[in-house]
Amino acid sequence: MHAMNKIIVEKPTTYCEAVLRMEKTSVHRVYHDNHYGYTIEDDNELFGRLILEINQAGLSWTTILNKQDNFRKAYHQFNIKKVASYKEADRQRLLEDAGIIRNRLKVDAAIHNANIVLQLQKEHGSFKKWLDAHHPKTKTEWMKLFKQTFKFTGGEIVNEFLMSTGYLPGAHVESCAIYKKAIKSKPAWKNK
Repeated sequence: MHAMNKIIVEKPTTYCEAVLRMEKTSVHRVYHDNHYGYTIEDDNELFGRLILEINQAGLSWTTILNKQDNFRKAYHQFNIKKVASYKEADRQRLLEDAGIIRNRLKVDAAIHNANIVLQLQKEHGSFKKWLDAHHPKTKTEWMKLFKQTFKFTGGEIVNEFLMSTGYLPGAHVESCAIYKKAIKSKPAWKNK
């Protein structure tokens, strides 16, 4: 009996490791390399990321990434003022749009949250300034704040939103080639 050489294929343990096995044009690779963990200055883009994270609940992130351009178009480029002014006809349009996630609770949350963001902009100057004013917080403290402020923002949604926008650490492992690039965007978690 001879010894057999076993080839052990280890499963990736981090998002960073997983995307390394994907084509450079993969939606995950593009998101990981160019967006995940980077600071977002624009309120509409922050709001857009929140919409995407809310819509991911119960679904795969691949589904959301594949539909992100559809979401951008359906929600008027994530224009907060336009989304806040949506009426019943807009709700119906969104619920009939096969290019996005047709879930009434998620659509209603987007409209409600747009109105909340408008209020935060009036009170703090911008959505980003509101986030900055509350930084730093622990994940638990952020979750409590988001639950009090927004609709459809459970723990995982809040965690991913804040990690993906640089308010919580963990988007990239230090050994990731993108880690230093993301750090150059000056994520808030680095300035505790």
